[in-house]
Amino acid sequence: MSLIGATTGIGVDSSRIGTDKNLKAAGQRFESVFTGMMLKSMRQAKLADGLFENKAGTQFRDMWDQKVAENMAVSTPLGIGKAMTEFLAKAQRVNAAETANSTQAGPQTAVNPSEGKSG
Repeated sequence: MSLIGATTGIGVDSSRIGTDKNLKAAGQRFESVFTGMMLKSMRQAKLADGLFENKAGTQFRDMWDQKVAENMAVSTPLGIGKAMTEFLAKAQRVNAAETANSTQAGPQTAVNPSEGKSG
């Protein structure tokens, strides 16, 4: 059975999202993307053109920056990935608690049977 959303085509199976391993990996990936964007922005703010600037050099420099960002996220993180991981873990605990409370309370009707009756 496939758990793909009918209108979006995006998987709706969220059973593996909550594991600590996946949250940590998501935090590291987010940190890597953020650091990569920061390095790219710093490269664009260059003060002068290089003597040997060409497209191939720019492409390899961008690939190098991407690898540096990935390594920075693992070895010397800035902390934004950890903050995001902690935020997601906290939000997940709150959602799990709300779900547990709503299932224990039982189904709630939209309209109280005694409402709307004039007496």
